[in-house]
Amino acid sequence: MNKKIITRQEMSDIAKQIIKELPNKQIVTFSGPLGAGKTTLVQEVLKQMGVSKPVTSPTYTYVNVYKIQNGKTFYHFDLYRLNSVDEFIDLGFNEYLNQPNIWCFIEWPQVIDSLLDKQVVEVKLEHEADDKRAVSVILK
Repeated sequence: MNKKIITRQEMSDIAKQIIKELPNKQIVTFSGPLGAGKTTLVQEVLKQMGVSKPVTSPTYTYVNVYKIQNGKTFYHFDLYRLNSVDEFIDLGFNEYLNQPNIWCFIEWPQVIDSLLDKQVVEVKLEHEADDKRAVSVILK
């Protein structure tokens, strides 16, 4: 998808587009500056996937885990505070990336780009004027 300007209300449509890719891709990355809407978009995707409990940013815990009744597990990472790919590996998080029947949603993925050799959906968000965002969804 090319860059699209959206309002907060249109996050639902972007979430639907991401969900369409999940049968073929296990990892979705979310990049953009602070406040661009990364966590908001993850919240919308997980809500549409059936997660009923509150979805919060894992900024201080690095990862939150959400499970739904059909056995699907979602890992929501926030890597803002990580300094290196080695730190990610030392914490054992690389093992989360290759499990069956799971999906990883990763905010601030740049620090682990070298580990993301699988097919990935990249979501890039930017601020725009008047409470709007620019969103690009890229399929690798």
